[in-house]
Amino acid sequence: MNGLLVSLEGAISQGVLWGIMVLGVYITYKLLNIADLTVDGSFALGGCVCATLIVSGQMNPILALFIATLAGLLAGAITGFLHTIFEIPAILAGILTQIALWSINLRIMGKSNVPLLKVDTIFSKVVNFLGMKQMHVTLILGVLIVLAIIAILYWFFGTEIGSVLRATGNNENMIRALGVNTKKSKMVALMLSNGLVALSGGIVAQSQKYADIGMGTGAIVIGLAAIVIGDVIFRKVRNFAGILTSAVVGSVVYFVIRALVLRLGMNANDMKLFSAVFVALALCIPVLIRKYKQRRDYSEGGEKNGNTI
Repeated sequence: MNGLLVSLEGAISQGVLWGIMVLGVYITYKLLNIADLTVDGSFALGGCVCATLIVSGQMNPILALFIATLAGLLAGAITGFLHTIFEIPAILAGILTQIALWSINLRIMGKSNVPLLKVDTIFSKVVNFLGMKQMHVTLILGVLIVLAIIAILYWFFGTEIGSVLRATGNNENMIRALGVNTKKSKMVALMLSNGLVALSGGIVAQSQKYADIGMGTGAIVIGLAAIVIGDVIFRKVRNFAGILTSAVVGSVVYFVIRALVLRLGMNANDMKLFSAVFVALALCIPVLIRKYKQRRDYSEGGEKNGNTI
């Protein structure tokens, strides 16, 4: 029983930290209707930059997170540049940037992984100061950071620029007819999204005490799964702050489900397959339910009309 509780605590903590990444995915996937595959590379980029700066540059971990976020913004700008200037489809532009980032990340670290066991991180500093367990510190700091980011995003998307970004995703042709440069809107959204993803990668690297070249593999799948789960749980929520919160809650639920599945004996090597199947089902089931309701309503309408005649 104690082992299960420890697993669940760890899953919740990781779910909160990865929830920052999910917020980034939400911006492109939900607001712009773009599945940006840059995410897998920019998540690892954030972790690699952060770890390298802390270990090799002896940099303050908070400042390292800031620079990692800037690196993510740059990665998003490259994808946006390919998509908006050269009109490469968004999904292909993301793939190209992701592939390039694999080599860039290796160049940054100089090897496949960088350990953070002998250096201070934002979590170890708080642990030493308060004397709390690492897991509890991770959860508390993670929640505080997520709440701050949600508050900032809620404010930003209420501004004129943020409203333009949301309008671009809702009806690009209409907003373009009003004289708005939608290319700039997409560029800003892609940069903001990948900046958050890289920030999450840096925080996760500090939490798990290492950065790895493959740490971002499957990040987009986790992001999509978390968004779908959040939509199901908070399907009646219309407030934008609540919608952003649902994405983070979806991330936590996803990691809890994954922890429970591993506890039940699933081979860890099969987790990628489980994630892919889980996301596929999560995306397919709502469509099947909608089609079933449409067919049922159509049948009921036909029967009523027949009885009336």
